[in-house]
This record gives sequence, structure tokens and C-alpha cells, in this order.
Amino acid sequence: MFTEDISKQELKTQLSAEKKKLALVKEVGRALSSAMDLDSLLTLIMENITQLMEADRSTLYLRTDDGETLWSRMAQGDGHIEIELKVGEGLAGWVVSSGELVNIPDAYTDDRFQPAIDQQTGYKTTSILCLPMRNHGRDIIGAVQVLNKKGGPFEKEDESLLEALAGQAAIAIENTKLYQSVVAKNAALNITQIELKQRGFELNVLYDIEREMNGAHDLDELLERILKRAIKIVGATAGSIALRSKRLGDLRFHTTAGDHGDQVRRHRIPLGKGIIGWVAAQGEAALVNLPEGDDRHATDFANLIGVQPRHILCCPLILGQEVLGAIELMDKIDPVTKDTTKGFDEDDLKLLQLIAGQTSRAVQLARANIERENENRLATIGQMMAGVLHDLKTPMTIVQWYGDMMAESQDEHERQKFTKLIKRQFELMDGMTREVLAFARGESRLLIRKVHISRFLKEIVDQLEHELAGQNINIHLEVNKPDVVYFDENKIMRLIHNLARNAAQAMQDGGNVTIASSQDKDLLRLEFKDDGPGIPTELQGRLFDPFTTAGKKGGTGLGLAIVKKIVEEHQGEIVCTSSPENGTVFEVTLPLNIYKAGQ
Repeated sequence: MFTEDISKQELKTQLSAEKKKLALVKEVGRALSSAMDLDSLLTLIMENITQLMEADRSTLYLRTDDGETLWSRMAQGDGHIEIELKVGEGLAGWVVSSGELVNIPDAYTDDRFQPAIDQQTGYKTTSILCLPMRNHGRDIIGAVQVLNKKGGPFEKEDESLLEALAGQAAIAIENTKLYQSVVAKNAALNITQIELKQRGFELNVLYDIEREMNGAHDLDELLERILKRAIKIVGATAGSIALRSKRLGDLRFHTTAGDHGDQVRRHRIPLGKGIIGWVAAQGEAALVNLPEGDDRHATDFANLIGVQPRHILCCPLILGQEVLGAIELMDKIDPVTKDTTKGFDEDDLKLLQLIAGQTSRAVQLARANIERENENRLATIGQMMAGVLHDLKTPMTIVQWYGDMMAESQDEHERQKFTKLIKRQFELMDGMTREVLAFARGESRLLIRKVHISRFLKEIVDQLEHELAGQNINIHLEVNKPDVVYFDENKIMRLIHNLARNAAQAMQDGGNVTIASSQDKDLLRLEFKDDGPGIPTELQGRLFDPFTTAGKKGGTGLGLAIVKKIVEEHQGEIVCTSSPENGTVFEVTLPLNIYKAGQ
């Protein structure tokens, strides 16, 4: 009876122990499923495994991402010691390498055991139970090791329990790593989205500035457009753009905006004076939210123009090694709350630096365009002067001939006629010089007049007959409708003289030149035909290019280039056909209905 009571008591004790273990296992499961911080999770695993296994302490080893090393977090009394092992090294390393369980009653009898930790800590290891930890894919991610079971060595039941706990721990660790990876990726994604949003905003800023640049007609308008856009984007209430003067070295305010913009624009500021002068001199940006306390602030200049800025943001305009000037914004205002006390910040500075970089390139491009236009204009003026000198020969020859005729004539009426004709040639020469001057000023226009074509052509033929006298050149005139046309009389006269002179120079032994006018729908058609030897084939493709000549004596190669320019100014067309058998024909067509007197 006594023995039976003892057996019942033992069973109750074992059952109670098993229930306690089951409760602890459930508790571990709940804890493992809820812990998302890896360090906290590892500490929890070690504490519960030690308690469930009735061991003195335990160690959990995790495999590094490269699979070559194991690292541990081990409870050693009141402290923590971190152990690092190579896979295959020590008992834990051997377990991870082989994938097999190790249950050793006496650690010091096993060659795989490394007593160095015991020697370091003064701890005495006896029994060891160590087994691998596997994830969902059955890959070994580490090892669990328990030391010194209370009451004796570890048994088979301990092995089964530790396998169950290790399986739960492996899954929890993998889930935690996965969760932390997702959290890290979400954080990185959020940062990327913020950066993309900022980059998109910056690209929009650059696009806006580029659009303003394309819409500007000159440098001042370009800078005005950029400044207005910068003020709006950054959230300022006033601003200015100042460029360095190459001759004087100071800063000139090219454009300003704000309540006192007109007063600022009338002034120059020495390089180095004020915050904008300091920025232009140093080539460095400045963010000053308390300008009255900054030594760089030009207080006297601010008082002179009646400006007391609360905040100043200024960036240099730099291209390569050259500082072109600076862009300055003043008085930050919140676009939503209308708060004016906050001031500019680093984000505003970065944004203005972005705008300043685009502005620098715009200024350089605008200046290069101006220089190129000036160079082209000078080159064109040179060509025009050459053309004028070329064409002056005709009226000068005519003036000389009329002067001789006038000196020989005793008839007063005839002398008055020659005087009138001479004045007409001087008007033609005056018009040529005025054309060059107008172009030099950037003007290019036609003086459209009402012209009676028959009278006009007859006068020109008379002039040509005197000019070409002695060259055996016969000039024929054919005038058809219309009689009244509209064009620049002096320029068309130059056109006809050039074409006739060109034909005469080609016919060294004499020949015939026919000038004919006719109407083709809404076009005036002028035809110039000669029976000369024709134009060399190699010249026909570049006939109207300046300085193209077939080696004629005294030729400049400008006559036909001038003709083409006059035709294009009248929005007309000129076509040439030429052959040795049929001579050369220049056909000029000019619009009849586009031009009216006075337009």
C-alpha cells in the first residue's frame, strides 16, 4: 500500500512537471510570435530554453549571411559574453557543419569542446546538449546549446523538447528578420519616394526656368522672368539679380522685384559691399535671417532706398571659374499661413542654388547670342558696304554722264531735266547709305511706293544705254500689264542694274539683253534674258552666294547676291536657267497684292 502511494505521488509530480513544461512551451510560442525586435527575441529565447530544459544556462548561435561564421548571445551569470566561431569550429560549429545533434555527459572528454571560455570566465561546463536550428526550407541558420542540466546529464526527452523549442525559435527568428527587412525596405522606399518627389519638383523648377528662358527676347527680359519665377517658387516677397560689370567691376541691378524695386534698379553697388556684393565677390551663398546683426549687410544702402529686409537668401551666379553676379531673395513668407517670421531654410538655399545654376547658363548663353549677333551684323554690314560700293558705280557713272550732257547743253529746259535726273541718282545713293545705317541700328525695312512700271523701266533702260554705250549691247524692253505696281523703287532699280550689268559683262563681244514685265495671276513677273554664252555649270549651284565670280575683269561676285537679297526682302523668288545654246534667263516674281502704298 505504501509503495502504491509513492507511485501515485511520483506520477502526480511528473504530470505537474509536464504541465508546467507545456505551459512554458505555450508561453514561449506566444512570446516568439509577438517579439519583433531581434535582440529582445534572442534574450527571450535563451531565458525560456534554460528554464524549460532545467539547465544552468544556454547559448544560441546564429549563422552570418555569408554562412561562414556563427555569433552568439550567451547568458553568463549577470553579464553577457559574445562568442564568435567559424562553422566547423567547436561543438556548435561542428553541429552547424554536420547538421547532427550532440549530447555529451562530460564536455571535457570530447575533443570538439573548447574549454577556453571556461578558463576565461571561471565557469565549469559538464553536460552539453546542442542541436542545429533549421528554417522553413530546412536550411541550418544556427544552433542551440544548453549546459549543465540540473540533476544529471540530458536525456532523450530533453532532446525532443529542445528540438521542438529550436524549431519554434528558428521560425520566429526568420519571421523577425523578414519583418525587419520589410520595415527597412519600406523605410528605404519612403526615403526614395521623398527623394523622387524632390527630384521631380526640382525638374519642374528647371523646366519652368527653361520655359521662361525660351520666352524671353533679350537679357533683361530673361532675368526678369527668372526672378519672378524664383520669388514664386521659393516663397519670397522681393528680390533682385545683379551682374558684374566687366569694365567697372561693380554690380549692376539688371532686374528687381518688390515694393522698392524701382529704387534699387537705379543703383550700382561695389563688389564686396552688402550681402549680395559679398556673395558675388566670394562666390559663396549666404542665408541670413537676421541681416541687421550681420556685418556684411549694407545698412546705409538699405536706409538710402528705404528697404529693411527681415531675411536674405543670396546665391552667386557662377559659370566655370567666373562669377557673373548674384541672385538675391528677401523676406520669406509661408504660402499657406502667410507667416513672415520663419525665414529661409537650407531647403530654400538648395532650391535657389539650383535656380542660380540655370540662370548662370542662361546669362552666358544670352551674352554669347548677343556677341554672335553683333559679329554677324558687323559681317553683314561689311558685305552691305561692299554691295553699296559695288552698286554706287552705276549712279556715279550716270551722274557723270548727265553732268557732261548738262555742261554741253545750252537749253535751259534740258539742263533742268538733267539736274532732276542727277538729283534722282543722288537720292538713290543716299538710300543705299541709309540702308546700311538702318541695318547697323538693327532695322531692316522696305520703302514701298506706288510705281508706274512702264515709266520706271523706260528710265532704267535709258540709264543702261548710256552706261553700256560702246559695248555693242542692245537693250530691248517689253512692258505688259500691270502698269501700277508696289515695291521699293530704289532697290528694284539696283536689282535691274545688277542683272543688266551681269549680262553685259558675260557678253564680251556684244549681244542682246531683253527686259520684260508681265502679270501672272497675283504676281509681277520680271524677266531678264541675254543671248550670251551662258553660265558655267560649276557656278550654277552657288550662283547667288557672295563673292561667286567666273573671273570677270573687275567683278566682285556681289551683284547676284545683292539681287537675291532684294528679292527675298520683297518676299519674292528668283530663278535662273542658262545654257550655251540659249543664253541666260533670270526670272523674278514679286507679289502684287501684299504691298500697298504706305505699308
